Amino acid sequence: MESMNYGECLSKQLVMAMIFATCACGTSLHAQSVVASQSGSANENPQATEDRISRLEAEVAELKAMIKQLQPTAVAASAAPSSGSGSHTESEPPVDQGNSLQVEDRKALDFLHGTTINVGLDGYYAYNFNHPVGRVNLLRAYDVLSNEFSLNQASVVLERAPDPAAGRRWGARVDLQFGQATDTLQGNPANEPRPEIYRNIFQAYGTYIVPIGKGVTVDFGKWSSSLGIEGNYSKDQINYSRAYWFDFLPFYHMGVRASIPINDKFTINYWVVNGTNQVEATNGFKDELFGFVAKPSKTVTWTMNYYLGQEHADRLVVSPTSAIPVQPGLSFDAIRPAPDGRTHIFDSYVTWQATPRLSFALEGDYFIQRLWKNQSSLHSSAPSHVDGGVAYVRYQLTPKIALASRAEYLSDRGGLFSGLTQALKENTVTFDYTVADGLLMRYEWRRDFSNQPSFLSDVQGVLSKHQSTVTAALIWWWGRKEGAW
Repeated sequence: MESMNYGECLSKQLVMAMIFATCACGTSLHAQSVVASQSGSANENPQATEDRISRLEAEVAELKAMIKQLQPTAVAASAAPSSGSGSHTESEPPVDQGNSLQVEDRKALDFLHGTTINVGLDGYYAYNFNHPVGRVNLLRAYDVLSNEFSLNQASVVLERAPDPAAGRRWGARVDLQFGQATDTLQGNPANEPRPEIYRNIFQAYGTYIVPIGKGVTVDFGKWSSSLGIEGNYSKDQINYSRAYWFDFLPFYHMGVRASIPINDKFTINYWVVNGTNQVEATNGFKDELFGFVAKPSKTVTWTMNYYLGQEHADRLVVSPTSAIPVQPGLSFDAIRPAPDGRTHIFDSYVTWQATPRLSFALEGDYFIQRLWKNQSSLHSSAPSHVDGGVAYVRYQLTPKIALASRAEYLSDRGGLFSGLTQALKENTVTFDYTVADGLLMRYEWRRDFSNQPSFLSDVQGVLSKHQSTVTAALIWWWGRKEGAW
């Protein structure tokens, strides 16, 4: 026989007490009726009868008090699980397993709510009417191959953005990048000694919002450069192919940056970085950027940047027998004297959303670089500089169809960009068709031309002053991150 638990005992005691009280009440009533019926009897002592009734009434009152005290205990005990189940002892509080799981699930969901995992695929087919030797489109950033189906980029973006309103001032972001564009953007051996280590890490930085004023955002790590209006992810650009200026200006930086909002319309930016396109520095100089973003109205945004750098190496990668080892297979020799000329970049661009369907953008740039800081008879080389600009227009014809165009001019004096002094121009027309949310088809025509032979032709060793291409691209992306990546 199973042992009786405490709740069952109390319940039985309560029932017995109620029965006893009922019997006592019945006895009292019966006694009163007897007294009433025999009130005239000479043999009954009235005083004795009255005393007996009083005692019975007192006992009934006492039993009622006992029942009242036993009721809460009995209810609580009956709600507790049986000790025979083996789940809990009498001293252990009850645990709702369903609610416990819900709490743990809620914690995981709250974490994922602030974290986004995003994936993008970008591929194209381009055709060059020059029929270039090697099927290469010269002076292009991403659409570098002709007459081939090409995987431009496969991307994975992990981000947990700060949320001061929720009490979380820190965040982090990692962008992993694979494919043809990775080789274009990441890790030129002329810029850094070990590019292969970081090549697939397009961005990796942590963020903290300092509680000063409106909140100062500080990032540390590697991030995509904001010099120039165009960016890495094709889905966020006006055109599919990139401008000369995107290909020429820095792609990424490694260091610390701060964004300081003065008010809702004006933000100051400041960077300290290793250099342009350098995760590992090639010299001890630290480059700086000073800039601002102004929003004079809801439809206009103006960005202004000034970048000061020193991009000349002070060491040379040599064989492992050098006296300055870094790791197995990599060593350096010092360059003496090392060039110390400065690099100055003035970059400005503005966007204007003229109507809900029509938008314009304009960019202007000036880039000057010297080999030596102080010119002398020994160091008398003239500085090289590149200047020009880009104009964009885009019109949303229907919710699924858009048409965009770009016109660009780049004057390369000294061959910093193209290797020779020339004036480069290009015109691009892009047709967008949004198949579905997260799937975009792009069709593009582009013509490049110059005042110097600069583009490959179908004859080995013979260059052309122009090239025309048509491109069809497919871009997929999915994930919870909204807006531009």
